[in-house]
Amino acid sequence: MAEHNTTVETHPQPLVLLSRSDLKNLGITLSNSSLLRAEARGAFPRRLRPSPATVCWDRAEVAEWLERRKAERADWHYADAR
Repeated sequence: MAEHNTTVETHPQPLVLLSRSDLKNLGITLSNSSLLRAEARGAFPRRLRPSPATVCWDRAEVAEWLERRKAERADWHYADAR
């Protein structure tokens, strides 16, 4: 009897790139200097350079970053409610 392969093939999501204005539309209004520092620390997804004069970010990585930020809200407070 022939053995059937039961693994599910996954197709990666197509790469969608976000510009700086796309980041701003998502509410990410950090300055370029702040973005560079956050990227260097690993606190924000690193930019891609499709050409020497263009930078962009992977939409999936930015979406993951936003989800992590949402999760942090549950444990982070400006001040204790006393």
